[in-house]
Amino acid sequence: MRFTDSDQDSTLSASPDFTAHAGPSTTGNGHTNGNGFVASTNGCATNGTSAVGNGYRHPGNAIAKLSLPGTTLYDDSYVDREEFVRLVIQSLRDVGYIESAATLEAESGYVMEEPEVYAFRQCILEGSWTKAEAALMRLMVSDDEGLWDAKFLISQQKYLELLEAKKTTSALHVLRHELAPLNVESDQLHTLSSLMMCSDSDDLRQRAGWDGTSGTSRRQLLNSLQRYIPSSIMIPQRRFSTLLNQAQAHQRQQCLYHNSPSDSIAFSLYTDHHCNKSAFPRITTTILEVHTDEVWNMEWSHDGCHLASASKDKTAIIWRLSYDAEGSSQEWAPHLVLKDHPYPVGCLAWSMDDSTLLTSAENFIKVWNTKTGLCIRSLEQHTETVTALAWLPDGSGFISGGLDRDIMHWDADGNLREKWAATGIRITDLAVTPDFARLVTVGIHQLPVNLDTGRDAQSGDAAAAGAAASRASENRMIVYDLATKQIESTIRLEGELTSVKVSLDSKFALINHAPDEIHLWDLDAGRLSRKYTGQRQGRHVIRSCFGGYDGNFVVNGNVYIWHRDTGTLLEILSGHGEGSVNSVAWNPRNFRMFASCSDDHTIRIWEAPPEMMVEEAPPTQPLTFLEKGSSKGKTRQRWDADGVEI
Repeated sequence: MRFTDSDQDSTLSASPDFTAHAGPSTTGNGHTNGNGFVASTNGCATNGTSAVGNGYRHPGNAIAKLSLPGTTLYDDSYVDREEFVRLVIQSLRDVGYIESAATLEAESGYVMEEPEVYAFRQCILEGSWTKAEAALMRLMVSDDEGLWDAKFLISQQKYLELLEAKKTTSALHVLRHELAPLNVESDQLHTLSSLMMCSDSDDLRQRAGWDGTSGTSRRQLLNSLQRYIPSSIMIPQRRFSTLLNQAQAHQRQQCLYHNSPSDSIAFSLYTDHHCNKSAFPRITTTILEVHTDEVWNMEWSHDGCHLASASKDKTAIIWRLSYDAEGSSQEWAPHLVLKDHPYPVGCLAWSMDDSTLLTSAENFIKVWNTKTGLCIRSLEQHTETVTALAWLPDGSGFISGGLDRDIMHWDADGNLREKWAATGIRITDLAVTPDFARLVTVGIHQLPVNLDTGRDAQSGDAAAAGAAASRASENRMIVYDLATKQIESTIRLEGELTSVKVSLDSKFALINHAPDEIHLWDLDAGRLSRKYTGQRQGRHVIRSCFGGYDGNFVVNGNVYIWHRDTGTLLEILSGHGEGSVNSVAWNPRNFRMFASCSDDHTIRIWEAPPEMMVEEAPPTQPLTFLEKGSSKGKTRQRWDADGVEI
């Protein structure tokens, strides 16, 4: 957007006919920057600039306009020069460099926005709704439907503000004569009208999901109106910052070993982001050996200080992780050994406050106090093996599923609240999405056997018998709406489905497919998003997981680690003995630590290599980090079956 022809002389006067607004584009009256500094003065000339009312300023000294060849930023660039300069002007204003922004406008000949756009912003921020609608008509809203939608948003804000100010009669007039004629859906209009019954302003704001006139609602309204006005006319707020944030997010996504919060690393504009592989957890720092048989499952407490393990030896162990006073070294110990299981232990689930641990052994579910190790209750409502336990995100209870095709909803104390209708699949695992919206189940669906094939099988034809068996079942993922218990989708999948985990953003499900694939499913789109290959699972029940900061990694037994978004196989970590690695679990608090458990009776703790080896500990103290002189970074802590160190 350029100055008008009359303003495109080689020099600009101190008071041109067109005056561009010089003030932060994202603030209202007073034009303050993010630090509260008032960017424009009361029309007084300062530092060689002249102020021309309403925050418009131009340099007091004449600035020659530069005429540059071409329209792109560089000869070999695709970046449009005008767009770039206008975004720079916006950014300068946002941070308070008002005079610099005005100088750049004068020198480049580009203006950030026409005065009409600035006037529209001010009308919205000041609540001048009639003027705002009039200005909206002049801003080239894309189409009639878009214009009606934009008018609705303005009238809705006006209506809510009148209700908040207890001007019920005026609000009713807006509802009848401004909102209703806009062909609003009846349900939406009914919802708005019901807000007139709110007892007070706080009740109104809560029910409307709106933060009020004194909050950010008007700025949010501006953001919503942005999509109806061409961005070339009204630049989206803080657009340059948005582009930089997108670049940062893209670089983090492409960084294969990124495993830290974005605010914990200096993000420089001078270089592309890159994480050092050396900080990635890939060495064994501790081996936990108390179980006397295969270790089948593990789960971390939410505080990351305890690890629960389940074994074929009919016990579950709660391991405690503690640090010394300096926090420089750590110590592992079996905090509690839970022995009262009649069968091998298969599933584990920590309550949201970590005060309770659920375990399952065949059709039994046991509820344990994690402070005392006492069994609070034993639940026997399932008729076949319980294969999955999952606490609800609000901590109000948990859900269990089993090979008996039953899903049961329990309260936090272990009382059965509801038994769902039969699922139709023999459930092998389930997961509740963190947003409390869905229940994702995987399992085996039995199919009717073809009668002719069945007779062939009974007559002794082994090939026919095998074919009948293969057609007698199929594997499925069934996604339920958690609130209504209605099926959202049913998807037939190949291979045995041994586990399912859901991403932190509730958008993806990670499913183990025996014998050798892991699939990432987009739950919103109902489609396969990515496959992770390279491992050999065979017919073992293997439980994969998301890991690292933001769940950037996928981890599977034996021990394979993939980058989630690219599918790149990053690491294959060896160390466990014979048999399969049955489960992996990433520490939810320490993103540089995860655990794996195996048929070799052990649990391994994997961490990033320490920067230096610790001094040799006294003989009475177990080594809890690198053994002195060890180049492999392995330590071994042993306890007997009662949890006593030997």
